[in-house]
Amino acid sequence: MGALRRALVQHALVQHARGMMAGKMPFDGIRAVSPMSDTESAPDQILAASDHAIFIRSSGDVSGALGACFGARGLILTEDALSKEFFELGTGLAGELFQKFVNYRIPLAIVIEDFSAHGVRFSELAREHATHGAVRFVHSTGEARAWLESLPRHEMLFS
Repeated sequence: MGALRRALVQHALVQHARGMMAGKMPFDGIRAVSPMSDTESAPDQILAASDHAIFIRSSGDVSGALGACFGARGLILTEDALSKEFFELGTGLAGELFQKFVNYRIPLAIVIEDFSAHGVRFSELAREHATHGAVRFVHSTGEARAWLESLPRHEMLFS
């Protein structure tokens, strides 16, 4: 059942990408079944990665996380849901995650208590994204939730 669900999510992602290239949003407002659980995400729900078993350990996890978020208002990723490769910017994992969430207009809040604990380059990246309209680094889940709740529903703002 898990493989079938993953195949359906991948198909949905491809169809969604084709629709975006054609100027359409074929899945706008439709709830998606998460490839990681048997529950559906409620429309406009803010997902916490820890509550939905979403982890970013490799580039293969990015599409699964994205599929789990279709129909959701945004995703909150905490430090414990991220691998050490995420913090090593040379791996490209952070960039891939950011690009996919920006492309699919799903807001992403990343909670890191101490940006500088992961090095100078990562700290600079986090500070640059502290006011970004699509991917934002914050210091607490409360701050993440407040930012995501402040965004208009079904619309992504870019700064």
